Amino acid sequence: MMDIWLYSLASVVIVSLISLIGVFTFGIKTENLKRTLLYLVSFSAGALFGDAFIHLIPEAVEETGFGLNVSLYVLFGIVSFFITEKFLYWRHCHIPTSEEHPHTFAYMNLFGDAIHNFIDGLIIGGSYIVSLPLGIATTLTVVFHEIPQEIGDFGVLIYGGFKKSKALIFNFLSAVTAILGALVSLGLGFYIEGFTVFLIPFAAGGFIYIAGSDLIPELQKEEKTSKSALQLTAFILGILCLLSLIFLE
Repeated sequence: MMDIWLYSLASVVIVSLISLIGVFTFGIKTENLKRTLLYLVSFSAGALFGDAFIHLIPEAVEETGFGLNVSLYVLFGIVSFFITEKFLYWRHCHIPTSEEHPHTFAYMNLFGDAIHNFIDGLIIGGSYIVSLPLGIATTLTVVFHEIPQEIGDFGVLIYGGFKKSKALIFNFLSAVTAILGALVSLGLGFYIEGFTVFLIPFAAGGFIYIAGSDLIPELQKEEKTSKSALQLTAFILGILCLLSLIFLE
């Protein structure tokens, strides 16, 4: 039993540390980083759509079948994120985006990422309860899954007005919810299964909302054909990265 707890906690700590991947941008000049930010946002939008439609929704369907409940949970996620963003707008002063006043979509992305990482923690903890080999295999899958996700998330935070250091810290804080997820999963054991049936499609709805209502509109502001083509390439690359992870599962 102790081995299960040690392996699970070690795994989610490793997964959480991937959120610090943005540290590699500290050696890049701010001017050069800004030129690539919109492409990171494009990549993130593709990754969010890919995660929702290629991983989360199919996983929910595999658990319960494609019934009305899955659709309602996805829609509930979309509505919940809409309400959350409205609340952030109401509380957010109408000052242009800057390092002192980050754009609300940056906070929305953090919120969605925190839920997603919490689910990862639940899944990792649950896998170790079944067997250690399955837990290790699940951890490796999540690690490969998180790398493209965290690269895109960091880019969204920088584009939204965060300083590099602040973006790194907040991205890490949203990632440590994986540890909380593992603790909940290990503490409640198999009772957590019914909760994930709701939480997985709910997170998918949140990702669809963030990508569709926040990130895509930012990309539409670019009118140059050459840059738009690069955005589309980055967007498709984000989807393909998440699609390629199917072969690791």
